[in-house]
Amino acid sequence: MRPVYLIAGGVTKFARAYPDKDCTRLVQEAFDMAMGQVPNLDRSRINGSVGSYFSEQMLGRLMACSAVHDALGLCPTPSRRVEGGGASGGLCLQSAWEAVASGRMEVCLAFGFEVMSKVGGRKANDIIALASDPVSEVSVGGFFSAYYAMMARRHMHQFGTTREQMAMVAVKNHANAVHNPFAQAPMRLGVEEVKGSAMIADPITLRDTCLVSDGAAVVLLASEEAAMRYCKRPVRISGVGSATDTARLGDRPRGEVPLLPHESETDYRGLEYPGIHSCRAGRLAAREAYRMAGVSDPSKELDFVELYDAYTSAEIQACEALGLCRIGHGGRFVESGAPFMKGVDYGLQLSEQGNMPVNPSGGLLACGHAIGATGLMQTVFALWQLQGSIGEHLGDATLQVPEAKRGLVHTHGGTGTCVTVTVLERA
Repeated sequence: MRPVYLIAGGVTKFARAYPDKDCTRLVQEAFDMAMGQVPNLDRSRINGSVGSYFSEQMLGRLMACSAVHDALGLCPTPSRRVEGGGASGGLCLQSAWEAVASGRMEVCLAFGFEVMSKVGGRKANDIIALASDPVSEVSVGGFFSAYYAMMARRHMHQFGTTREQMAMVAVKNHANAVHNPFAQAPMRLGVEEVKGSAMIADPITLRDTCLVSDGAAVVLLASEEAAMRYCKRPVRISGVGSATDTARLGDRPRGEVPLLPHESETDYRGLEYPGIHSCRAGRLAAREAYRMAGVSDPSKELDFVELYDAYTSAEIQACEALGLCRIGHGGRFVESGAPFMKGVDYGLQLSEQGNMPVNPSGGLLACGHAIGATGLMQTVFALWQLQGSIGEHLGDATLQVPEAKRGLVHTHGGTGTCVTVTVLERA
């Protein structure tokens, strides 16, 4: 395989609804933004595309990726769609990476979108629930907030994670988003305000939960030769990993913890794994990506992480899966302040503020969750971090991680059924 680089990215503001825009117009906006960053690249030099969206039921049409590809003026080059729930954008990115790494394409477009407003929030959640097991879970009234609430309760019981620690995730991500004009829900919150918001599924409240969104995001990937030709600040994709777990939580077998390079068996002696407190697919995807990228200790060798935080508890689980802290220590990791940004006032006393920024963009909690676009939205912000261009694109450099050289994007579908991890490095 040959090296692959990100050369440009674009994103729309995620919003509750865009009544005057369909998926083609949303992607066109994000695509135009990306193309503006590589003025010497003519669209005739794009060899094909990979697209992602979550559900035809929400969109009300089939073969939408082909329609978007056409609207962008990319016909008759090849296009295909990938789908993996909340991990759809991550799978899209890695599928486009494969197209370039294999030598099939020199330049490939990865785009994602979601138009969830057509069906409304209640119906959208009913459709999203179909990503879990339809026989044993959906048929008894299961929905994702309930699944994540159950996982959060088990994490609290087993490791002592607190509601306050979960709420701190929401405080952090919404405050970060105040400096991100593309975010759907920027706001200043306090821990008690998060805890006191409407209960969705105990212990998860309204402010512990991301919003349904309309929106789109795109990135352009290129071979080394093409990247150097079209881009002054390319970012290399140095490691990719993905894994799949059982669709039903109850089917996941117990066994040993999959160790990351900086861990040992003694770290987890006696731990029942994965249980419903942890995400095995996340660990395996991370291990694969770290091996490819040569990452031996992610807690020391990554400068920032953009990860899946559809719920505050999911961020805590993901920090553990990625090895930013030990399994069971995610709540304490948040409480320490390590995943907070140094230049932002959160109204909290944080002893280790800024040691390992997590979701500097605001994450899904604050940016929104236009499912098919989300992983690519995360990738766009990671690209801009590594290019040192956050201030240029956001009009505010507060969220720029100083001298960022290596970052990670983590996407997650179902209850950890499908996970991707992608390591990015400044060229």
